[in-house]
Amino acid sequence: MRARLHNTIWGTVAWIAGIIFVFPVIWMVLTSFKQEQAAASNPPSWTFTPTLDQYAQIFDRNITPYLLNSLMASIFSTLLVILLATPAAYALSLRPVAKWTDTLFFFISTKMMPAVAALLPVYLLAKHLGMLDNIWTMVILYTSMNLPLAVWMMRSFLLEVPREVLEAGEVDGAGLITSIRKIIMPIVSPGLAATALICFIFAWNEFFLAVNLTATAAGTAPIFLVGFISSEGLFLARLCAAATLVSLPVLIAGWLAQNKLVRGLSMGAVK
Repeated sequence: MRARLHNTIWGTVAWIAGIIFVFPVIWMVLTSFKQEQAAASNPPSWTFTPTLDQYAQIFDRNITPYLLNSLMASIFSTLLVILLATPAAYALSLRPVAKWTDTLFFFISTKMMPAVAALLPVYLLAKHLGMLDNIWTMVILYTSMNLPLAVWMMRSFLLEVPREVLEAGEVDGAGLITSIRKIIMPIVSPGLAATALICFIFAWNEFFLAVNLTATAAGTAPIFLVGFISSEGLFLARLCAAATLVSLPVLIAGWLAQNKLVRGLSMGAVK
């Protein structure tokens, strides 16, 4: 009886905490279906007539290229990160190279530099190479931005692979490629999915580099959102509609990978 009461209390607390955290997102979605007058009312209006006018105006302002730019930069950079981080993590975990601790520290030390400190040399280099306002510049930058984190994450997941399984595969004649494809990857696939999703989210949400290195041709979704904050005022309902559209790809990706994401993030938590 006491255990059931304890579980009920903590379950209620968890639901309340979840609602508190999700409420801003729910309010954003609801506001996107309001007219600007209702969205700007004080106190907020809880009853309103839903409308799709804000979404129509968003598409009239041509949000599609910005979404495609963000999608392209995020997907390609995530694929590059996974392709580069997995063999690096393998060499730092299952087959440790010499001075692997120094290598790990070097990877994480690149995250210690503030982005603003690296902006000027990156800007000058991109300008010299004629790669300003170029989506491939953002792919390269997002790859370098997420690679250290991905190496550390993938290393922690690869450390969970039982050495006995690898040794058994080697006894049966499995080479390196076979071991990776048939033994290692099935075990670490949840961690791989978690790493890919986190890198995708970081690339999708990145604003600082995009606002300084892109303009019209390679502008990403966060850049599009800034256009609704002007000297004419804040178009709250329209901004919420744009933010809802921008949030959908990440929410869909998280929903599709939720099972592997939870398993991946919890790998190594329980022995």
